[in-house]
Amino acid sequence: MEQQTQRRTKRKSDNNKYSKDAMSDMRHSLLRRDALSAAKEVLYHLDIYFSSQLQNASVPSVEKGTIELVEEFIFHVPKERNVQPKRLNSLQELQLLEIMCSYFQEQSKDAVRQIIFSTLFSPQGNKADDSRLAMLGKLVSMAVAVCRVPILECAASWLQRTHAVYCVRLARVLVDDYCSLVPMSIQTLKQIFSASPRFCCQFITAVTALYDLSTDDLIPPHDLLEMIVDWIFEDPRLTLVTFLNTPIVANLPLGCLELTPLSGLVRWCVESPLSYKRNRKPSLSNGHGASSKLSSEGVGEGEGEVDSQQPLYSKLHLSVLQILMMVQVHLAEKDLYGCFGLLMFEHVVQLVEELSRLVEELNPLNTARETELSLDRLAQSLQVAMASGALLCSREDLRPLCSRLPHNNLLQLVLSGPVQQPAPHAALPPGFYPHIHTPPLSYPALPVHPAHPALPVHPTHSALPAHPTHSAHPTHPAQTFLPGMAFPFRPIR
Repeated sequence: MEQQTQRRTKRKSDNNKYSKDAMSDMRHSLLRRDALSAAKEVLYHLDIYFSSQLQNASVPSVEKGTIELVEEFIFHVPKERNVQPKRLNSLQELQLLEIMCSYFQEQSKDAVRQIIFSTLFSPQGNKADDSRLAMLGKLVSMAVAVCRVPILECAASWLQRTHAVYCVRLARVLVDDYCSLVPMSIQTLKQIFSASPRFCCQFITAVTALYDLSTDDLIPPHDLLEMIVDWIFEDPRLTLVTFLNTPIVANLPLGCLELTPLSGLVRWCVESPLSYKRNRKPSLSNGHGASSKLSSEGVGEGEGEVDSQQPLYSKLHLSVLQILMMVQVHLAEKDLYGCFGLLMFEHVVQLVEELSRLVEELNPLNTARETELSLDRLAQSLQVAMASGALLCSREDLRPLCSRLPHNNLLQLVLSGPVQQPAPHAALPPGFYPHIHTPPLSYPALPVHPAHPALPVHPTHSALPAHPTHSAHPTHPAQTFLPGMAFPFRPIR
């Protein structure tokens, strides 16, 4: 046994030595080539290397020497300090992107595609990451432009397993390319809706993480918002693609994007009325007439922008509620109902805190309508999310949290809503939100009254004489309400 272990260790050591020698020889060969030729040769080497590994193992290992070749000859980060890096000019960089596009499109094995894409673009936490992410942004942008579905699928996997900080950077590149640089280019981005729903789902999740409405600069552009709302309204299940096609593990990777964009979309719907109101607050003028005129004109333009955006958010809010209602069935199919929530309670806490800050920042007297709309949407989202099992918490958890918010009748009704289920449903998990139509259970059952004896039959009476007709009385004006009658309902505060 001990001899077998020694032979296995020696064989592994020999393989590592051979691998290091092969990498060293390849590196010296690549140093003699021009930048574009060397990059093509590295791609060719990766294809042979991983195709061979996948024949022997389902999960191939990526050696350090391979990563170093990629960083030095594709992303041009020199291994040695005294070596001048070779740089691609713009034309060579475009040629390299075309070579990558063609390779991923023509590679028939998805496993090889995925592992090579991951090797090229997974952040390593070193100085090569900036070049790596810059190249990734250009490649995915080109794939959107020419509709290269294999690259979009690889990018969707990358967005799912990579830290959210890098995902947001990729989303910003695509938004800049298709919403800012070229007018009307958003139509090209819209077309990938049917080509790669998985990428669209991850893209929406990354965009909601990018535009969190925390500042005026982090409000989504109109064209982007309209596109996302149209996508979701046409097919609400688009937001659940990643969740439905991903095995759920006990511990999800920390720092990655969520499985669905629901948290970000709920934030958009709830905070948008107040965020746009903050965006068009009138600036203080110095008393001059011109400044006052400019200020009023700016406010008018801002009001016009808000009026054009809010119907989109209303449409989005309706779609989000529909998605939350669908979640219950899918959670039950995966045997996750009552034990896995797509809306995390921590995100609800953060949303309520942000909403409270927005209300305090703005003058409550000037934002009464917007505040009411935001709180109504919050109440509706909480109610449907708890009823469908998407949010695992009880009203007792929400009451102290929402106590800092202004009073809202609908929110108060949700927080004080129906009582808990009776004993036959004790098997349900803790924190289960009962259906809104559950009858009150706090009233005791009424005792059964004894039957009363039948009353005796009364004798019939003779018909009374007819009364003489009277003249018609003058008509009085109708009293539609009693002005002195107080309304008996008083909201719970």
